[in-house]
Amino acid sequence: MPNPKRKFSKSRRDKRRTHYKAEAPTLTTCQTTGAVHLPHRAYTVDGNVYYNGKLLIEKTAVA
Repeated sequence: MPNPKRKFSKSRRDKRRTHYKAEAPTLTTCQTTGAVHLPHRAYTVDGNVYYNGKLLIEKTAVA
């Protein structure tokens, strides 16, 4: 297996890693329910499942 010939300095190593950052997720607000959710993902509001502003699965009453 290849190994480095010389030790990489901490500053050189850290310069390479400057692009690996934690980013805040982009959130969208539903115009139907007003819920904040991740885009292109299904989300729940009061037990109902919505996607793209449309009701997919309605919560059923437990008897």
